[in-house]
Amino acid sequence: MTACAARGAGAVDVDSAAMAQFTAEYGVRLPPVAVVIAAYNEERGIGDVVDAVPRQVTDLDAATIVVVDGSADDTAAIARKQGALVCEVPVNRGQGAALRLGYRIAREGGADYIVTTDADGQYDAADIEKVLAPILADRADFVTGSRILGRQETYDKVRRLGVHVFARLVSVLTGHRVTDTSFGLRAMRAALTAHVTLRQPQYQASELLISVIMNGYRVSEVPATMRLRTAGTTKKGGNLTYGYRYAKVVIGTWRRERRRLRRERRGLPGRRRRPVGRD
Repeated sequence: MTACAARGAGAVDVDSAAMAQFTAEYGVRLPPVAVVIAAYNEERGIGDVVDAVPRQVTDLDAATIVVVDGSADDTAAIARKQGALVCEVPVNRGQGAALRLGYRIAREGGADYIVTTDADGQYDAADIEKVLAPILADRADFVTGSRILGRQETYDKVRRLGVHVFARLVSVLTGHRVTDTSFGLRAMRAALTAHVTLRQPQYQASELLISVIMNGYRVSEVPATMRLRTAGTTKKGGNLTYGYRYAKVVIGTWRRERRRLRRERRGLPGRRRRPVGRD
């Protein structure tokens, strides 16, 4: 077995063990909407975040799933106390890995729609209904909030510039205009997450967006608010580190998806998008 295959097998084992524990603890079928939150050492803010998530979105029941990604603090206990369904992973693997596990829990639990938000309190729970609305109206399969169309409170000029630069880059590469590639408040059809390739352990926001666009799904943006972090510290590193790693994911994902499309056009075996259910 190659090192890469071994790592893949290890990830599957970790996910399967966490899923088994989650099922044993809750053993319930999920409501139509699953709000998935990846959390790592967020004990100072997770309680308020979970408490703000609505129990219903429009007229659909919603459940909050918190995937605790190897936290060494009381994130899991606080999330449970506030009423979240908590899946604990014993090792820290990154936000991308935690969200992939959350998507799987939602799909296999029978949720029709997935909404993601962050554990740091930067996103307004009132925007959850806004990002889900175009999907419920069958105008989109994937919707992301946009601080450019809406509002942001950050004073970091480098981060502000980076949002515009990466939005322009992704728009040019994919041929689909976007204004914000890294907004964490998003909504999607649950089935969609099984039909795109997701590998990134940390900087997963652009991978998901680019994969969805290049697989032909209907993608929309809605105005949303990004606030200052209410507690804890960022896990993404400084501006230069973040920008470099994010750019690598953007270019790498685009190249991977472009190769897939070329293989499909030539009639060679490859992963093809399968249709997801439409309401």
